Amino acid sequence: MAAKLAALVTLLAFVSPAACLGTNVCFVGWLPIVSSLLCSPRLRSRPSPPPSGSELRVGYYGDSNNQNSYCPSAETTVRRVVEDAIFQDRGIGAALIRLFFHDCFVRGCDASVLLNTTNSKNSDTEREGPPNKDSLRGFEVIDTAKEKLNAECNGNKVSCADILAFAARDASKILSGGGNFSFPMPAGRYDGRESFADETDQLPGPGSNFQQLEQKFMDQGLDANDMITLSGAHTIGRARCLFFKDRLSSMDAALAAKLRKECNGNDDNRVDQDSETPDVLDSQYYRNVIGNKVLFASDDALRPAKLADDYANNRVSWESAFAKAMVKMGNVGVRTRPDSNSEIRKQCWSAN
Repeated sequence: MAAKLAALVTLLAFVSPAACLGTNVCFVGWLPIVSSLLCSPRLRSRPSPPPSGSELRVGYYGDSNNQNSYCPSAETTVRRVVEDAIFQDRGIGAALIRLFFHDCFVRGCDASVLLNTTNSKNSDTEREGPPNKDSLRGFEVIDTAKEKLNAECNGNKVSCADILAFAARDASKILSGGGNFSFPMPAGRYDGRESFADETDQLPGPGSNFQQLEQKFMDQGLDANDMITLSGAHTIGRARCLFFKDRLSSMDAALAAKLRKECNGNDDNRVDQDSETPDVLDSQYYRNVIGNKVLFASDDALRPAKLADDYANNRVSWESAFAKAMVKMGNVGVRTRPDSNSEIRKQCWSAN
C-alpha cells in the first residue's frame, strides 16, 4: 500500500493543470489521463546537476591492466550484432536508440529497462510501464550481444548498460547513411538490480509542451539544447495513430490527408514519424518541425526555437550536437562499481 501511495505522489508531482483538460495523451503507450482526481498544480523540481560520467572511460574494455573488465572485442561484437539486426529489420535501429533513451530517463543508464525479473523478484518492471508496454523493441538484440560477449570474454565482464549504450551509438551510425556518428562512447557502467513500472512517469510524452519537455530533461541534468537536439531522433521510427489523431486538423494539410488514409480510423495503425526520409537519421526532422509536418504536440512545441531552425539549415551542426548529447545522456545516473544495488548481469533480463 505504501508503494502505491508513493507512486501516486510521484505521478501527481508531474501532472500539470493542462494535462487535466480534455484527453491529452501523456506518454507513448499511455491511455489518456482524464480523471479529475489528478488535477493539481505541477510541482516544479530543482534541476539535477549535469551528468558528468567522470568515472566512465573511452576504451574501457580494451585496458589489459584490468583483467576484470578486459574484453577487447566488446565494441566490435556489439556493432556486428546491431548491423545484422538492422539488416534483417531496419526499424530495429530506431528501437535501439529509443531503448537507450527510455533506460537513461528512469534510474539512470543502468539497463533497468531490460529487466523483467529484479533482485526483489518484482516482475512489474519498467517494461510494463505505460510508456513502454507493447511499445519498446530490441531486447533480443541486446541479449544476443550479451551472450556472444560472455563467450568471447571468458566470463561475465561487459555490462548490459554498456551494451545498450554501444548499440544506440552504432544504430545511429548505421541509420545516418554516412553521417558523423562514429563518436566514442565512454563505458564502465554497472547494471542496476531493480526496475519499477510506476517510475516510468519520468519519461516525457508526446502531448508535452515546451516547458514540460524542458523540465523533464532538467530533472535528468540535461538542458533545453539537449532536449531539442535529442528530439531529432524522431526522424526515424513509427508511431501509433492514437497519439497524434487529435492534431491532424492543425498539421500541414497534405501530410494530414496522407495520415488519415494510413490510419484509416484505426488508432493502432502505425505510420512513419518522418514522411520524408523515414529510414534515415538526419536533420530532416527539423525541417518538418518548421514546416508543421511533425506528428506530436511535443514535436510541434519546438517550432519557435531558434536552435531547431539552425539545425534545419545545418545538418553537420546537428549531427555533431546529437553525438555529444547522446554521450551526455549516457552519463545520467550511472553506476560505476559493484554494490548491493549494482552488478554486471549474467543475463540482461534478470538480476543475478
